[in-house]
Amino acid sequence: MTVTKTCGTWESPITSEMLVGGAVRLGEIVTDGDDVWWAESRPDEGGRTVLVRNGIDQTDENINVRTLVHEYGGSAWTVRNETLVYSQYSDQRLYRRDKSNHSIPLTPEPEIQQGCRYADGRITNNEEWYVCVRELHNKSNEEPSNEIVAVPLDGSGQIKVLVSGPDFVSSPRLSKKGDQIAWVQWNHPNMPWDDTQLCVASLKEMTLTNQKVVKSKAESFFQPEWDDQGNLYVVSDRNNWWNLFRVDQSTNDMDLIPLTNIEAEIGLPQWVFGQSRYVFVGDEIWLAYREAGIDNLATLLPDGRLEKIEIDATEIESVTNYQDGIVATVSSWKAESLVTFVNRKEIRPLSKTRDLGIDENWFPVPETFTYQTSDSEKAHALFYSPTNPEYEISEKEKPPLIVLAHGGPTAAARRQLQLSITYWTSRGFGVADVDYRGSTGYGRSFRNRLRNSWGLADVEDCVSVAKYLVEQKKVDKNKLAIKGGSAGGFTVLAALTFHDTFTAGASRYGIADLAILAKDTHKFESRYLDRLVGKWPEDEETYKQRSPIHHIEQLSTPMVILQGSEDPIVPPNQAHLMAQKLKENDIPHALIEFPDEGHGFRKAPNITKAIESELAFFSHIFDFEPFDDLQKILF
Repeated sequence: MTVTKTCGTWESPITSEMLVGGAVRLGEIVTDGDDVWWAESRPDEGGRTVLVRNGIDQTDENINVRTLVHEYGGSAWTVRNETLVYSQYSDQRLYRRDKSNHSIPLTPEPEIQQGCRYADGRITNNEEWYVCVRELHNKSNEEPSNEIVAVPLDGSGQIKVLVSGPDFVSSPRLSKKGDQIAWVQWNHPNMPWDDTQLCVASLKEMTLTNQKVVKSKAESFFQPEWDDQGNLYVVSDRNNWWNLFRVDQSTNDMDLIPLTNIEAEIGLPQWVFGQSRYVFVGDEIWLAYREAGIDNLATLLPDGRLEKIEIDATEIESVTNYQDGIVATVSSWKAESLVTFVNRKEIRPLSKTRDLGIDENWFPVPETFTYQTSDSEKAHALFYSPTNPEYEISEKEKPPLIVLAHGGPTAAARRQLQLSITYWTSRGFGVADVDYRGSTGYGRSFRNRLRNSWGLADVEDCVSVAKYLVEQKKVDKNKLAIKGGSAGGFTVLAALTFHDTFTAGASRYGIADLAILAKDTHKFESRYLDRLVGKWPEDEETYKQRSPIHHIEQLSTPMVILQGSEDPIVPPNQAHLMAQKLKENDIPHALIEFPDEGHGFRKAPNITKAIESELAFFSHIFDFEPFDDLQKILF
């Protein structure tokens, strides 16, 4: 029997500790013969990334497998014939571990702490080299150099540079015979989802010859791969959607031959290295694609037909070939991510799911919808209704709403069970997770709608979704909150400053001053704002117009700001300056800083404190008493 009770006060078994207790964030998958390896990031272990083989931990507690190339990292390891090569977080050096479990350093000590970084590598056929991306920092504080290098596996440290010159490189992929290499490169001010080049060269004795570039216009290449016959494949968005192509190497321009023609996205924004969305299985190509916001699995048959594989999944990542099928990380609205084996006969989990001890009827399945926003444009969102089998809402009450603005901003709302959302819905909140204009998963043209419009289009879409849900009588118009991190934190601050829709906001490592970000951030994103806002310093006035910190007189909404003190992407001075301005203008706020965190919170105590602080803050603003025993927020 359900009980009627004020939203926000509902008792919930989904505690802040449950967000981290036994939780793992699954990373890349690598198959090696009959072995399946994968990476797990564990908040309970200080955010350490552990390598697992067939369900058994393979790295000691003093090893944290993580790279800082582009700061966001990804693909920090690989394994071949039981030889493991990995990047150790503490010093960013590469290490090799052989069958005897003995590790030796492959790269020399850098002159600068963590100043020589490696990612996205493959071991050569002769098992003598590790070909990868290197990011080399310098003492002069000039931009680091990004190169493709070959690191000898004998420990001599005699590294060979294969590709240098472009501002950025990624995805060095060796042909099966080892006589060719393909890679993706791009230059400022582009990001990897803007305008990149696909390059191919002959490779002999770790020397490149006969380099060619695929003729292209402004398009984004993603995940080049070679099949066993020496054919090269790649994903491109030249026709608006990230689709799969084969490279015709017999032509001078290396024309692309389309293999799929779907209004769906096989590719992903390359924030991290090593993402995989397709793989060769016999004479078929198995691939994941996002259509209407949901991931699907299919096989591309030799006759060109695309045959869908039925699987209960909403997100599919790290697609890797294994035996007569694939292994991938698979998640759904009702289940957290699992490493899963899929072939035409069975679907079998390989990793263990944690026992949450609660029934799945606590987990809301969101309503996905498209709505009209400003200038007759459209945006997309997921709405999670308050969901608690023990409580119901009074007919006289509407629930409070939290609008979520994802980071990036070139990213998308996650399509999977997220206890960080269920935490709110089980207490009586509605949650709207917004794919504002500029989000991925809807084609290049939708992604580009944020060009020169960041701080405008994203904000308008978050404001519009709140108004839409009020009009639909799904939420309380007087209890509207907005929350986001990083780029989403900027959207939060801008929405609170330039609109009066929301009554509370929570910004995690958000941007208050765009000019400071343009002058003080890392190389990978140092020219990102050229396309999102305008060129710096030529368009300085635009930067000022869109920066919340320069318009405090328009702001009166209370907010909580959460920030990591070691953040290299959005430096803590952004939070400090915003808090100081709020204090000077007597605007209720709280600044909570985590002295041992970077960009995004990885450690269990900080993850729990962050969400509890947000709940304490919202309960104070919306005037309800949560059942949780929370530390009060001091304004």
